[in-house]
Amino acid sequence: MDNKEIKPFDSRVTSGNNNSFWIKTSPSLKYDKLTENCITEVVVVGGGIAGLTTAYCLLKAGKKVVLVEDGFLGSGESGRTTAHITCALDDRYYNLEKLFGRKKTTLIANSHMAAIQWVENTILRESIDCNYKRVNGYLFLSATDKRGSLEKEYESTKNVGLITKMLKYVPDMNAEDGEWSIEFPDQGQFHIMKYLKGLSEAIIKMGGKIYTETRAEEISSTGIKANGFSVHAKEIVVATNTPVNDWVTMHTKQWPYRTYVIGAKIPKGKLSYSLWWDTGDMDSKWISEPYHYVRVEPFDDSYDVLIAGGEDHKVGQADAEDIPEEERYLRLAKWTKKRFPEMSEIEYKWSGQVLEPIDSLAFIGKNPGSDNIYIITGDSGNGMTHATLGGMIITDLIIGRDNPWSELYDPSRITLKTTGDYLHEAGNMTAQYVDWITGSEIKEAENLKPCQGAVINSGMKKIAVYKDENNEIHACSGVCPHLGGVLKWNDDEKTFDCPVHGSRFTVGGTVINGPAVSDLKKIDIHHDSSVK
Repeated sequence: MDNKEIKPFDSRVTSGNNNSFWIKTSPSLKYDKLTENCITEVVVVGGGIAGLTTAYCLLKAGKKVVLVEDGFLGSGESGRTTAHITCALDDRYYNLEKLFGRKKTTLIANSHMAAIQWVENTILRESIDCNYKRVNGYLFLSATDKRGSLEKEYESTKNVGLITKMLKYVPDMNAEDGEWSIEFPDQGQFHIMKYLKGLSEAIIKMGGKIYTETRAEEISSTGIKANGFSVHAKEIVVATNTPVNDWVTMHTKQWPYRTYVIGAKIPKGKLSYSLWWDTGDMDSKWISEPYHYVRVEPFDDSYDVLIAGGEDHKVGQADAEDIPEEERYLRLAKWTKKRFPEMSEIEYKWSGQVLEPIDSLAFIGKNPGSDNIYIITGDSGNGMTHATLGGMIITDLIIGRDNPWSELYDPSRITLKTTGDYLHEAGNMTAQYVDWITGSEIKEAENLKPCQGAVINSGMKKIAVYKDENNEIHACSGVCPHLGGVLKWNDDEKTFDCPVHGSRFTVGGTVINGPAVSDLKKIDIHHDSSVK
């Protein structure tokens, strides 16, 4: 293989072959690269909503801040979200009451409501034009669920002080049998990339430094090394969705999932601006019980965009259900059309990655074993509020201010009542190493079609091969450099994905999702006849 990077998509812009609606409808958010050593009080690694919120909060608190991002701002999972800003958590409140008790669950509810208010206050303070709206949200029954679970959730929301209503219908939607829903008033939505643009401009205005195309290659208690230069800092915040400076600890507490999204134009005014979620697939093989989530986003004077997501699976394990990635979009479209017949042809599709924490709450605070390295991870399906809480909580920890939620989200916490789920997910993770003794996805690289990839065997080696549009074959190691998982080809996003901890790589071997921090080793096909 030559030294030229092979890539069907620009990983500086986004982490997959399919651009999201947000990426397509906003300019790239890029700043200068880091080109010299520097000293600051806090360095933030990650230019998504978590990193930018943290940098903003710290600057407001009087700290000197440098933020680095390996691509452009929002090029990771923030740019591939659906941007629901809500206190309706995707792990039911009645489950949280069982795990944490009513008092702590009330704190959880309060924290997410506070995050919504923080977003609104910041948008107003900084005059950020991002289509922000307060909207109602509606939790309704999945076809596989029973009304009793909705009644339990309604009771639990009341127990923890949320203002909700039980409705005998689902507004603006063709509901399942029973037609009941819980209304969550005063939730929020925005255009995520426009919001990130506003945050970044506010950061620069306050004297913060932002560097894009600047990958943190090493993270230590004295700062980071990026682009061959050093950023010395007293405090380090890793806000990269997955903690790249941790090899094992945090990755036994959370699990990576791929989720799928479609967007279709609808005549303006046909649907209210609202959020909808079903209660999840009770028959799913996955512990997370994947659910569907829907919202409406303004587009132009004539149309809105209906954005629907779901059909989740563990990263690199789409084949465990015999449902290829592309078919998941078709299933999602069928589900959405049945409930929202106003939708037209699909114009946008993309997938994203979420980390499901074992006890439903994000991990925000000091990285276990570190005195001055902080992490924000485990966003689950509530990335907008969890990321916002990350900035709020970590700022308080750094400046020594009491925070009522810091203990709840502490990454060192142990929740004993989740032992069963932990063993199930840990077993799934371990099972992925069986791929070391199984056969190849294909026998020979020449069998690939143009713009396809696969992992093949070469003796005891696993090799990730890709055939480009010119029928040239390129090869890298097929083993994740994090903890040795055998990679899987993702034909939808044109990436090689690790089914163990969720690291992802371009076809040229460049890492685009942690926890891996290094690229795949390239292989010279002229010296390995098995990949020809």
